[in-house]
Amino acid sequence: MRNKLIMGVVLMTGMLSFGQKDEIKNAEKALKKEAYTEALDAVSSVDGATADDKYKGKYYYIVAKSNLELGTKDGFDVPTINKGLEAVDKLIAFEEQEGKSKYTDELKQLRADKAQTAATAAYEKYKAENYASASQDYEMVFKLSPVDTTMMYYAAVSAGLAKEYDRTTALYEGLLDMGYEGVDVTYVAIEKETGEEKSWGDAATRDLMVKSGDYINPEDKKSVSKRSEIVKNLGVLYIQLGENDKAIKAFETAREADPNDINLIINEATIYYQMEDYSKFKELMAEASAMAPDNADIQYNIGVANGQMKDYEGARAAYKKALEIKPDYKNAVLNLSGSYIDEANGLIEELNKLGNTQEEIKKYNALVEKREGIYKKSAEVLEEYLKASGTNDSDILEQLKQIYGAIGDSENYARVKGLLGE
Repeated sequence: MRNKLIMGVVLMTGMLSFGQKDEIKNAEKALKKEAYTEALDAVSSVDGATADDKYKGKYYYIVAKSNLELGTKDGFDVPTINKGLEAVDKLIAFEEQEGKSKYTDELKQLRADKAQTAATAAYEKYKAENYASASQDYEMVFKLSPVDTTMMYYAAVSAGLAKEYDRTTALYEGLLDMGYEGVDVTYVAIEKETGEEKSWGDAATRDLMVKSGDYINPEDKKSVSKRSEIVKNLGVLYIQLGENDKAIKAFETAREADPNDINLIINEATIYYQMEDYSKFKELMAEASAMAPDNADIQYNIGVANGQMKDYEGARAAYKKALEIKPDYKNAVLNLSGSYIDEANGLIEELNKLGNTQEEIKKYNALVEKREGIYKKSAEVLEEYLKASGTNDSDILEQLKQIYGAIGDSENYARVKGLLGE
């Protein structure tokens, strides 16, 4: 009885092996006809993990090639390509274990060819400004050729242009996790005859040209790391997604790596502004101002922050600085004028609190006079700008009209309306 049982097991094993052989043979025939779906159907009942070793390599080859071909037939079918790539990895691991490479080289080349196809498709879509689809294709290049980490960077940039902020964030975070630097190396040398710098794609070719005697001073030129830029972009993305704490941390990290990048300071300051932490915003903008004292936009932004904190004198000083640097800075002059309007409007609450006693009426009249005087200063700022610029800018005139209307200056109100063509 025991012998019969053993024979039964042997018989079943033999039948399983025979079945695998038959299915693999049918799949190979389909593969030769490029009938990839038929090939996959033929091996659908085979389990690669438990397949006989003499068929395992063929099985992974069939699954890998069929899925990669089907997945790239019309565009890029990610799930199908992923199945193919998984089979490629298993095939390579199996053949390394067996000490042979019957199919490895062919599949590596197939994967490289498909990566090139995806790269070309991505580039064409990027040129056509189809950024969302380009991003997917660039990511596919990386899946097919994991050494091409730059493709993940292109995928992130494309996703950002498509305003797919969640996807862009995930891609940039992935780049940081894999330690991506994005440093390119250019191999250069000076041509003796012309004195011009020439470059090559690899060091070996460059070195051969130097050995020829026609070129001198070989040098490997490295580009600046993209890591700081990625962290900065992540900070901006976190702002878009409302994740201010992450944004602040990203900018702090980026500033540690590149403390002289004024844009990092300004972007970090922007987060604090959105959080309505105007004091911190002002502090960072002052730091930026010290680094770039001739930047009118920085002075303008300092003015905005001071205005939000009702520091009208500080706001005016900043706006005036901006106008010294850039005399035609219209927004600065509008905000300079607006700082007087805001200050004047701030007196309204105090006026409304006063009663009808003789002392309070006296105080009321004094505040009204003070308010009108502040409004007049606001108008003077705009009138001086119009005179100096020699223009009749409609935005300036519209604000001027509102001021004259508020103080009841009918003569100037009518004059400005006429300049507006009303």
